[in-house]
Amino acid sequence: MGLGKTFVGSEKLKELNSNINLVICQKSKLDDWYEHFKTYYPEYNTFIYSKTRDIPTKSVIIINYDLVWRRPELMELKNFTLMLDESSMIKNPTSKRTKFILKLRAENVILLSGTPCGGKYEELHTQCNLLGWNISKKLYWHQYIKFINMDVGGFKIPKVTGYKNVERLKEKLHDHGSIFMKTEEVFDLPDQVEISVLIENTKEYKKFKKDRLITINDTELVADTSLTKMLYLRQLASQYNSNKLSSLKDLLESTEDRVIIFYNFTEEMEQIKEVCGRLEKPVSIVNGQTKDLENYKTKDNSITLVQYQAGAMGLNLQLSNKIIYYSLPLASELFEQSKKRTHRIGQTRTCMYWYLITKGSIEEQICEVLKQRRDYTNKLFEELEEI
Repeated sequence: MGLGKTFVGSEKLKELNSNINLVICQKSKLDDWYEHFKTYYPEYNTFIYSKTRDIPTKSVIIINYDLVWRRPELMELKNFTLMLDESSMIKNPTSKRTKFILKLRAENVILLSGTPCGGKYEELHTQCNLLGWNISKKLYWHQYIKFINMDVGGFKIPKVTGYKNVERLKEKLHDHGSIFMKTEEVFDLPDQVEISVLIENTKEYKKFKKDRLITINDTELVADTSLTKMLYLRQLASQYNSNKLSSLKDLLESTEDRVIIFYNFTEEMEQIKEVCGRLEKPVSIVNGQTKDLENYKTKDNSITLVQYQAGAMGLNLQLSNKIIYYSLPLASELFEQSKKRTHRIGQTRTCMYWYLITKGSIEEQICEVLKQRRDYTNKLFEELEEI
């Protein structure tokens, strides 16, 4: 998540000089990897693999984790370089994706992860195997994991209580090619880094923009004024766009650091809370009804949801250096002040800002106007609608 792994991985891939290269990533990162190789490595035949097709020489094949195991023909690849972006995605040894990837016959393996196990060394075993360290799960746990067996319904379930021989584990990983680098060792980053994450739009958004009327989940949205049209377009680009929630999930899966998420609407908060629950991320909330920062203060991997009007000004959130803008405000002051929740005196790390922007939507206009330090008003919306 913003650690410069893309260039580190692609340069290593180029150095290995395989004729065929298979890059496996999260679905939301497919276009990013495609554009990266097309821009910086034009000598490769780069393509996103969805349907079965011929693979030319000097290729970079890009595919997502959820699809790769459904393409058995990839098992026929030989003498190729395999690169996994966010390799913690194969931590579950029983998942179909993990079983498939472990059976691939790669000549070279590159694993990229800012949090290969999120501090949970028991989740590292499958990645060790992929690197060529053929240690059994039983021996791995015996040597590096402290645990007790709990009786649950007559079954013995191991519960991790701690770790042992961690330095030896790191040495073994190093022996098998692992390199541990801090962010500042990868790039000399500026004080603030802004990253736009482009989200696919929906047919519902386009239909509403054209017809000014749509029914979604038994809720009727009617744009009888320019104000309601602007409101519903914003909601259709965020809380009614499942692609945005999917991209957020991918971002949160890629880090075990504290993350701040700014949002506008209550339904957005509820959807984000549900995703955090599925990822087992502790949540703090700041809005008009609640101010609970306990998890933010005590849990390193907490997600703090902040509604703009309630928390964009005044809060000190510099325990985190990462902010995700799930949706944008209309007021420039709220936008600028929100960035200062982490970028404050005493902050020692680069502050990272991710803007989740739905392509071809009102969010692109709002983002452009806010970067000019202007408010996005109803009058401005009406003017842009006439263009």
